[in-house]
Amino acid sequence: MAGNRKAVALCVVVLVLAVAAAGAASAAASCNPAALSPCTSAIMLGMAPTQGCCVQLRAQQPCLCQYARDPSYSSYVTSPSAQRAVRACNVRPNC
Repeated sequence: MAGNRKAVALCVVVLVLAVAAAGAASAAASCNPAALSPCTSAIMLGMAPTQGCCVQLRAQQPCLCQYARDPSYSSYVTSPSAQRAVRACNVRPNC
């Protein structure tokens, strides 16, 4: 049962990020929250970030502070597991 909840939560996060990215016309072209989808397991489940996740975190580093200020994303990018992923990938947001 808990496994199903986690799977649903992961799907919801990916869907929310994809929809928000599609509707974020006012955001800078390079800031794309959906690009962080390889980090879903690290952010939602606290697993170690994959190499693909670290690549995307580095690419989205200039946007992480923007995401942290956005109520749609803040709970994801400021969560303890997200912060562990950021540290594990040696990403240093300048907020």
